[in-house]
Amino acid sequence: MPWRVSPRDPYLSLLSEFMLQQTQVSRVLEKFGPFVERFPTLELLAAARLDDVLAMWSGMGYYRRARNLHAAAGEIVARFGGRVPEDEGELATLPGVGRYTAGAVASIVFGRAAPIVDGNVARVLMRVEGKDFAHGSEDGMEWAWGEAERLVAERGRVQVGALNEGLMELGARVCVPRGPKCGECPLREACRAAAEGKQEEIPRAKARVKRSVMECEVVVVRDGRGRVLVERRADEGMWAGLWQAPTWERGAGRVAAREIAAWVGAEAVVKRDWFEYQTTHRDVRFTVWDGAGVKAGKGRRFVTVKELAELGISNAQRRVLLAWSKVAEAKSGRKKL
Repeated sequence: MPWRVSPRDPYLSLLSEFMLQQTQVSRVLEKFGPFVERFPTLELLAAARLDDVLAMWSGMGYYRRARNLHAAAGEIVARFGGRVPEDEGELATLPGVGRYTAGAVASIVFGRAAPIVDGNVARVLMRVEGKDFAHGSEDGMEWAWGEAERLVAERGRVQVGALNEGLMELGARVCVPRGPKCGECPLREACRAAAEGKQEEIPRAKARVKRSVMECEVVVVRDGRGRVLVERRADEGMWAGLWQAPTWERGAGRVAAREIAAWVGAEAVVKRDWFEYQTTHRDVRFTVWDGAGVKAGKGRRFVTVKELAELGISNAQRRVLLAWSKVAEAKSGRKKL
């Protein structure tokens, strides 16, 4: 992993922890290098425009992490002289830094006696002790944190970082949710779940939460110079602060083309395409329309393909605008996204 340098770089470690929240390692590996190349130091990240940070984060989702990372960098510069704090408690005061991230940086980078628990660590500990908790349950996570604290207290400050990383790797690579590789596990002899043949049952599956449905009417508008109209989302909520084509989010049910035209301020709209997109808690159906006669203003502006590539855009909106950029490229010879 590019952040596992020796000695550990506090900035790279903090960045990796933000990126790895709810994102697969393979995806982080794609984005980590370019992000560090663009913002090689914490000071440069703190001084950057949020739009630039969001643009470099594009494609990883959960954009609140990027906003929190940018804010945390600013606070580290302002409050700690540009040095990532070593203390677990001080780390936890930074935006977006919870108990896990604070413990990971404090123990792995600075050798502090701090525990960590994520889904992988919790699963390892529950299986070893044979604890029948539901996946992600409050009581299960509370127990896991207590167990992690006990292990750290027994070890003191002797290679706590190695202990924590070892538990994470064990859960990610061996003690996996389905089909755990018990034959390769160094804790097999001590594992109660394996001894009782319950390694596939612990932790118990979490009850499914009913997913909500959202309809998004997306209107792609081009001006006479071949630019596309975009607007910026609110600073709170889903895809906060990102750019998009004018989009009407609504509940289920049909809507007429004339209603969409009236909403966006277009002379007329023509349906072009549709696709489905899944977020963590929603099933979203995007219907894409071509619009004409819409003017900039009220938070909207026209941008070129090149300018579009430098904006923070969600994966769903990138799919919409990528199709437009290919059309623009064919007409103007400009580079596509």
